[in-house]
Amino acid sequence: MKGILLHAGHGTRLRPLTHTGPKQLLPIANRPMSEYCIESMKETGIKEIAIIIGGIGAQKVKDYYGDGTKFDVHITYIHQDFPRGISHAISLCEDFIGNEKFLVFLGDNIIQKSIKDFGIDFEKSNAGASILLCEVDNPSRFGIADIHDGQIKKIMEKPQNPPTNLAVTGIYFLTPIIFDIIKRLKPSKRNELEITDALDMLLNEDHKITYNMITDYWKDTGTPDDIIHANGIILENLSSYFDGENDGTNKIEGNIMIGENSIIKNHSTLNGPIIIGKNCIIDGVTIGPHTSIGDNSILTNCNLQDSIIMSDCKISGDIKIKNSIISYNASIISDPVNVEKTFLLGEGTKLIL
Repeated sequence: MKGILLHAGHGTRLRPLTHTGPKQLLPIANRPMSEYCIESMKETGIKEIAIIIGGIGAQKVKDYYGDGTKFDVHITYIHQDFPRGISHAISLCEDFIGNEKFLVFLGDNIIQKSIKDFGIDFEKSNAGASILLCEVDNPSRFGIADIHDGQIKKIMEKPQNPPTNLAVTGIYFLTPIIFDIIKRLKPSKRNELEITDALDMLLNEDHKITYNMITDYWKDTGTPDDIIHANGIILENLSSYFDGENDGTNKIEGNIMIGENSIIKNHSTLNGPIIIGKNCIIDGVTIGPHTSIGDNSILTNCNLQDSIIMSDCKISGDIKIKNSIISYNASIISDPVNVEKTFLLGEGTKLIL
């Protein structure tokens, strides 16, 4: 079985974070969110992966993943000139897939559950497709599956009056039959070839679609709040380590991950779960819970909570930062005393408050 990772798109809901790169490279617990997708694929035994790239920062994807060697996979890059829908992206991979069954993973989907057993079951089955479903509170935001007596009866894209709350996640086990279906699809109202339409056509032509439920955690990280929430969940499930230096004056509690050559000093307080990357200086800072700090960042006298601070950032001053995402190489210098702020800062932003 081969894999397809969708890594294109403009990420407009995440601007300014995505002005300089794709949203799938935004870090969750100090790793790009799409790297978690590749790990899930590897767990199913997939080693041949096509990554669909396009738009802002396509080269950054190539620079990070390379040929896949450091991730123990082989990567082929396929360019999508413009976001034309998931089905269109899949259609570009027909030659890559050949006659094999395959797994499609949207690069902004985060799950905790292993899908290895789902893949094994699909390879043994005669189903034309298999999808993963998850109960959601806001089903009109998603593709929805209508199920009766354990059978999928219809699949629809973002219905105004959803018949169920069973969202179709961005994880699809497919067979080459889907390529013929996609060739006969018509664009939706938003001028895209929808995967939900392709799956529904598959059903209508009497092909079997099976499903499995994700009952622990799934997040389509389409908004800043989604990313911050996923970051917290991932941090809670990591194993603690401390590879940096502690000057002995600090208060450290909970699940803490500290990278090499990072220094924690001057009565800092760390309330886990927290991850701090390599070569950081944490000086008189209160951090946590649910906070990620990237490599080479310098933090002084500030307070951070439920936030993502990427690499090469500098934050100094009596400021409380909460529910924020601060991109690479940003700096914040605060003169006011005891202020609280929420930020969504793009790469290279400089603020003096």
